[in-house]
Amino acid sequence: MHKDTSTQEISTKVAAYLLQIKAIKLSADNPFSWASGWKSPIYCDNRISLSYPEVRTYIKEALCKVIADKYPNAEAIAGVATAGIPQGALVAEAMGLPFVYVRSKPKGHGMENMIEGKVTPGQKVVVIEDLISTGGSSLKASQDLIDAEFEVLGMAAIFTYGFPLADENFKNANIDLVTLSDYQAMLPIAVSEGYLTEDQVQSLQEWREDPSSWKK
Repeated sequence: MHKDTSTQEISTKVAAYLLQIKAIKLSADNPFSWASGWKSPIYCDNRISLSYPEVRTYIKEALCKVIADKYPNAEAIAGVATAGIPQGALVAEAMGLPFVYVRSKPKGHGMENMIEGKVTPGQKVVVIEDLISTGGSSLKASQDLIDAEFEVLGMAAIFTYGFPLADENFKNANIDLVTLSDYQAMLPIAVSEGYLTEDQVQSLQEWREDPSSWKK
């Protein structure tokens, strides 16, 4: 997908920030193990950005810009539990919009809510997520909002691994996705800043194309 200068600048800066604060960790030779059983050369935890005011503010403002540009009719912001909740709340506050969040499972007592906050049928909402891997949990949250009669305009996320499977899942669900940065944008920055060698890039490219069988 072609990126204009402003979007490219955001993508580069977000990737550089995430590497700098170690929200993204790279280990091609001693890969991480995911809960799914996949071996991975990357671990991404964007919640770390919340502890760095400069980074937190930049990500908030970048998400606000993306939403204003792409979803100008947005009437509310929805965060995906758990990591999308603080990011979404920051964005909603900055944009002066109502905020709700979507649980991963219904509350176990009381009203047993799936969505916390005021549910307004027909309200146009943008979903905020911190990280996209396969897209499964993010798309489930979007469907929960649709089931509650929100109109989901799309989803904005901080970072995506860019798996072909995720692209297919979002396409099949007919949910628009925009991300501030992505795996492909991060790789050259990681090399230039010394987090990776040129020789390791090929291995990381192979992982993104087929993560389930990489290093097995």
